[in-house]
Amino acid sequence: MLFWGLTFGVLGKVLLGYAVFNVHAHIIKEKEIDKDVITSMKRERGVVAAGVSLLIIGYFFELSYFGYIGF
Repeated sequence: MLFWGLTFGVLGKVLLGYAVFNVHAHIIKEKEIDKDVITSMKRERGVVAAGVSLLIIGYFFELSYFGYIGF
């Protein structure tokens, strides 16, 4: 059960990150917002990508800690 809990938890977080990333992409395409806001949102997209990467790496560390995979 712990394995599935970790798996579904990470999938949910990744989907949330993807949604934020996608919303920022749509807002950037609109081009009706100040240039400063667009620049900030482009920077935030990078932060979201880094956050999702860290979630995935953390997931593998948790699996290793609990003995589900051997690193």
